[in-house]
Amino acid sequence: MNTVLVTIISFALIGSIAGVILFLIAKRFRVVEDPRIDAVQEVLPGANCGGCGYPGCRGFAESCVKADSLSDLFCPVGGNSVMEQVAKILGKEVVQKEPQIAVVRCSGSPEHRQKTAFYDGAMTCEIASALFAGDTGCPYGCLGLGDCVKACTFDAIHINPETQLPEVIDDKCTACGACVTACPKGIIELRKRNKKDRKIYVSCVNTDKGAVTKRACDVGCIGCKACVKVCAYDAITVENFLAYIDPIKCKLCRKCVEVCPTHSILEINFPPRKTADAAAGKEVSEVTTT
Repeated sequence: MNTVLVTIISFALIGSIAGVILFLIAKRFRVVEDPRIDAVQEVLPGANCGGCGYPGCRGFAESCVKADSLSDLFCPVGGNSVMEQVAKILGKEVVQKEPQIAVVRCSGSPEHRQKTAFYDGAMTCEIASALFAGDTGCPYGCLGLGDCVKACTFDAIHINPETQLPEVIDDKCTACGACVTACPKGIIELRKRNKKDRKIYVSCVNTDKGAVTKRACDVGCIGCKACVKVCAYDAITVENFLAYIDPIKCKLCRKCVEVCPTHSILEINFPPRKTADAAAGKEVSEVTTT
């Protein structure tokens, strides 16, 4: 009985001493957290998508509180309205940023980019890209295995079963950049979001010479510079046989779209163009009425 009692007392003493030591350690190394971190986190969308570059909304909130300026910090999901709330809480200034949207820079559907091989392996773009150039003649194009779809937490991107290419749903895209990071081919890009979600961009990333690109894909950019010649805003450059349209300089005039011989420049969400026949018909109608 004495042995049991001694054992109990010994454990009680050890536990008490350990408790006191832990209390002193906790008190000595106590970290007082700025209450503004909680306030900032409350106004954030809570998506934890990583689009801000930090591990979750909590990490972003801490960075906002500790930073001297908010100029390099931005929540793409919440946008300017959320950043204004953050700035108000912290008493800091915030710079308004242009809203962005993801675009897929590849139009190499099966009708334009014929299959030359068959891939029988792990169905992820990351692994497939590491193993071989691709199952078509274009080593730069989309693999269509959906890593971008899996990365998107907003259900804003899907693989079209007919074209076998990813398509972005404008209304759902938050420009978090998860799909951009997930694509091993680098064909997804965040671009300026224009009114009515109108876009003009070169839907190709192939940097091979024109003849090689043309053999691999009917709608690939061949670097002919026809678009450069008609652009009055210096918005288009050609480097390594590939044209690129600056989304900031572009005025959406659509002249480049008309002259592209391979139709690699896309115009999205624009009203239908007036055809020559329609214009002629209108003139005849006006003359008849007169």
